[in-house]
Amino acid sequence: MTSWGDAGSAGPLFVAVIGLLGLILSPLAELLIAKMLPRVGPMPGMRARITTAVITAVLCAAFAFRVGSDAALPAFILLSVLGVQLARIDVALHLLPNPVVLSLLVGGLLCLLGATFGGEPWANLVRALAGAVILFVIYLILALISPAGLGMGDVKLAAPVGLYLGYLGWTQLFYGGLLGFILNGLVTVFVVARNRKERTSDVAHGPSMIGTAVGIGLLFS
Repeated sequence: MTSWGDAGSAGPLFVAVIGLLGLILSPLAELLIAKMLPRVGPMPGMRARITTAVITAVLCAAFAFRVGSDAALPAFILLSVLGVQLARIDVALHLLPNPVVLSLLVGGLLCLLGATFGGEPWANLVRALAGAVILFVIYLILALISPAGLGMGDVKLAAPVGLYLGYLGWTQLFYGGLLGFILNGLVTVFVVARNRKERTSDVAHGPSMIGTAVGIGLLFS
């Protein structure tokens, strides 16, 4: 299990600065995605942009408070920025763009590698790599068994989600993987109950996976 060295000890100014960083990075990420991935479409509307920016800023500030000056903080800032973007796109388009998912995986790995060279135990990085492989394989098997329930985008997203959960610990990986399905089930029941025309397969699974990874990172590290 990872134990943040300065968890909860970050000063208000540090937390505010990291939150402001998230507020800035969110529209920059949206701009890059819109320019480099025409398939995703143009920039979202102003309301969506403000919402994603605020959520990203809050998550970045929360991680700054939770993690403090830990060397792994950049990895979780990246998770906040790209995770919110992936959730937004998946909800709007039922799509998890490969370049964004790959950026989260490779960027997260590089950030965690940097944290390891910065003094974090190598065991955390090895466990993170194992977590990425384990969760990816589990999602792949489930998608092959029930293609209507999971898309290949969800399978690919399982790799970076497993990377982060694995870095936090084996317990976090197990419960995080399980809670992702539970959360998605609850969301599906709620959405279908409100809109009876909505099919269960039309409910995006990506936001539940990302939300679980973020929640586990903030609460149970």
